[in-house]
Amino acid sequence: MLNTPTLAALADDLKNGRTTARKLVDDCLANIAEKSGEGPRAFIHVDSEAAIEAAEAMDRLRQANARPSPFAGIPISIKDLFDIRGQVTRAGSRALEDSAPAEADAPVVGRLRRAGFVVIGRTNMTEFAYSGIGINPHFGTPRSVWQRSVGHVPGGSSSGAAVSVADGMAHGALGTDTGGSCRIPAAYNGIVGFKPTQRRVPLDGGVPLSFTLDSFGPLARTVACCAVLDAVLAGEPVVPLQPRPIKGMRLAVPTTVALDQLDDEVARAFERALELLSRQGALIERIAVPEFLDVGVMNANGGFAAAESYAWHRYLITSKGDVYDPGVAIRILRGEGFTAADYIDLQNARKSLISRSSVTLAPYDAMVLPTTPNTPPRIADLADAKAFTKANVLSLRNCTLINMIDGCAISIPCHREGEVPVGFMVAGSAGADRRILELAAGMEAAIRV
Repeated sequence: MLNTPTLAALADDLKNGRTTARKLVDDCLANIAEKSGEGPRAFIHVDSEAAIEAAEAMDRLRQANARPSPFAGIPISIKDLFDIRGQVTRAGSRALEDSAPAEADAPVVGRLRRAGFVVIGRTNMTEFAYSGIGINPHFGTPRSVWQRSVGHVPGGSSSGAAVSVADGMAHGALGTDTGGSCRIPAAYNGIVGFKPTQRRVPLDGGVPLSFTLDSFGPLARTVACCAVLDAVLAGEPVVPLQPRPIKGMRLAVPTTVALDQLDDEVARAFERALELLSRQGALIERIAVPEFLDVGVMNANGGFAAAESYAWHRYLITSKGDVYDPGVAIRILRGEGFTAADYIDLQNARKSLISRSSVTLAPYDAMVLPTTPNTPPRIADLADAKAFTKANVLSLRNCTLINMIDGCAISIPCHREGEVPVGFMVAGSAGADRRILELAAGMEAAIRV
């Protein structure tokens, strides 16, 4: 059963008077304030007054038959990485707390506002977006929906974004994805996360991790919801998504790297999804993708994230390194030893990787693979630095393959009700965004049985 309510259903309810923007905001605020809930850890700042004012304004427009956007009044959350006018952008860190408030919204935030979405608050994240796990020692760590009483990681770095959607604290979320930060939290929380082709969405107004790899994308309940938000973020018309028929889909399963070290639950859910798609007529071929072997080599010394984050942080970490999460600081400082020659070699290696992988994937509609090889680890098991590093590298591995080839990808749930959340990733080369969304929309109901 697909997650509800969808953006389309909410828009229809608003249009036909079955709900109001004020009620939607009030309900989300109530879920954030729930004493036993994850609100205090999922959000760094809740913009209650502004959200209520915006919702009431949207309701007045509808009452006056002013025909606002169909989505006007629907509450969404914004990752703490983005500028919001009048607010301090902390990027999940104490090191930026004394920064001046932003003078303007980031372009993507402005586009969401102009589409009528109501910003309900800033969501928690891995400090400076530098991990796929989602732990934050400064503002707390929101727990995944899986076995909440036990406490599993939410996935990172868009941790609060995913939890806000999964727990009904927002109906969509703005996140970022450098090596999986939209898709990993989506997979760990049973929702959908989309990484667009980087060049489609402007990166201004967001604290960077890697200028080369950063992408800004949505997290939501369904593929169609993500498609709506993606179009808004990219400044494109919102056009109804037409799911593609499963019969005749040409899907490649990469056997190189992507299927190594799978947790049993991930392997079972992934193979079951492939079988369900095959039964309905998808043409599935397991192929070697030797280009993927290059990715680990390219990232052995920290890759683009280390080199480019160090360039951004080098002065801040000198003056305020004592308040950084030590685990994050270590990863940033790996970039200190990068030479200009190393960086140029890395850029050239990526150009070759993109070119060669595009040829390999050209005969197929999409590539499909597990979003993460692992299920969400227990928070308590990651106190040891070695255990954290192992889990972090594994969680990022498959998603990073797509960022390195400059691709686009979406994670959709493929687990059964009551099972640990598992993400099924549908990916393509740069520019294939709409096709990937249409393919995933055709698959999402079929693989959740």
